[in-house]
Amino acid sequence: MKALYLIAALSLLPVAQSYAHDAAPENVKVLQEKMLKNVPGKKTLMLTVDYAPGQSSIAHKHEGTAMAYVLEGAITSQVKGEPAITYKAGEFWYEAAGSEHLVSKNASTTEPAKLLVFMVLGEKEAVLIPLKN
Repeated sequence: MKALYLIAALSLLPVAQSYAHDAAPENVKVLQEKMLKNVPGKKTLMLTVDYAPGQSSIAHKHEGTAMAYVLEGAITSQVKGEPAITYKAGEFWYEAAGSEHLVSKNASTTEPAKLLVFMVLGEKEAVLIPLKN
């Protein structure tokens, strides 16, 4: 239940910035959150991220490790120090804890896109931390 409140609060973070660009934030839905019995103090989080055509996330980082799998459409992703890569449905990538995620956007301006994200993070670590411009 804490995850739902956390994601709800986090989903509001991009709203203020998005309104400056007349765009709504991406739709994030928590599928499950579980404490890891074999790794005290750590939890797993599984969520989906839906992007409308042409939509993007704010630049951010995650305190935990993230693995993303494209369920629908195509997503362009760039982590600091690496080139931007466009992943199509069925493709995936890994982000180490603390990586700065500079670009996360729907690669299409006409079709929606959807990600499945699996994270491992500390019990009190933030799922998403906006980067300052």
